Amino acid sequence: MPMLVLAPLLATAAGEDPASRFIRLLTVFLLAMWVGFEVITKVPQRLHTPLTSGSNAISGITAVGAIVVAGAMVTGMGTVFGFLALVLAMINVVGGFVVTHRMLAMFNPKKK
Repeated sequence: MPMLVLAPLLATAAGEDPASRFIRLLTVFLLAMWVGFEVITKVPQRLHTPLTSGSNAISGITAVGAIVVAGAMVTGMGTVFGFLALVLAMINVVGGFVVTHRMLAMFNPKKK
């Protein structure tokens, strides 16, 4: 359903000038930021660990996409941005697993 709403915003019109394309994409980006902020601030604390695991999976998908973009080597900038996206996605994946591990360790009984 969300893609049906965003499809007109993301569709590229023939002969569209770069300024209107930029404004349209900026609008989608700002709406995504606002919705993400609203969703995350409403999450109860007991659900953060499962959501962290879910975001790790999404970051893993992002890492695969970044590998595809960096490996295509169509342009130099595409390779640079693909590599940068891969580094940032892997930082997010590793950090998410570290945080999840620490949160789950709080529930284990302490060894004497």
